[in-house]
Amino acid sequence: MPFPTPLPPLPTDAGLPPLPRLSLFLDLDGTLAALEASPQAVGPQPRRNALVARAVARLAGRVAIISGRTVAEVDRILDGAVAAVAGLHGLERRTAAGERIAPALHPRLGDAKAALEAFAWTEPGLEVEDKGLSLALHFRRAPAAAQAARALVRRLAADAGLLMQEGDCVAELRPPGPDKGDAVAAFMLEAPFAGALPLFVGDDLTDEDGFRAARKAGGFGVLVGPGRATLATHALPSVPAVLDWLEEEIGKPAAGTGR
Repeated sequence: MPFPTPLPPLPTDAGLPPLPRLSLFLDLDGTLAALEASPQAVGPQPRRNALVARAVARLAGRVAIISGRTVAEVDRILDGAVAAVAGLHGLERRTAAGERIAPALHPRLGDAKAALEAFAWTEPGLEVEDKGLSLALHFRRAPAAAQAARALVRRLAADAGLLMQEGDCVAELRPPGPDKGDAVAAFMLEAPFAGALPLFVGDDLTDEDGFRAARKAGGFGVLVGPGRATLATHALPSVPAVLDWLEEEIGKPAAGTGR
């Protein structure tokens, strides 16, 4: 059942355990990186990437990125700071030990790509992103085409036995398979995550699966951005607030160290 809004903010004294007892799961776009007009416009950022790398060290590796981007794109943007990454909303995954898990290419993606590209030619600002195992139709720069874009992706998904996944100014086609919540659950069964409490931080509708999985495991969800009906338990208002919170938390002395 969704929590009511407004949610309590982070940092909070509302029952969260200290960071060293948590496994931290972070979305990327809209959470660690500001949303841009084009996905290619997001690149490495020194402060963010240093904070993520320090969090990995502070939590003994218990940090994973759970993103709609490919694992390779996450590595590019974060300078390879995180070993454990789930890409394509959980469809592909690289464990903390470096094992890669991904399904075979869906046979109907090629036809769907051709249809999306033909549609993209009809309206300036539309962009088709080929993610290998999935396709994304971006309409942030063509808001007037949003309804038609969603309708096309919905039809293609039904015709090809694919799934439609909606996000912030994007509609994606992906094969059936794991979602962000499944990725969290899988990581929590593996070292070094097993035994800690999951804290999932995300902004988009696809992150609701991550919030659900975190709560099911006794953990917490943090919604980034404007309030809405959500399974998250806490909130942060923006990407800069996420980075500030992360900086404050990883700067705290570990319990019992006195420093």
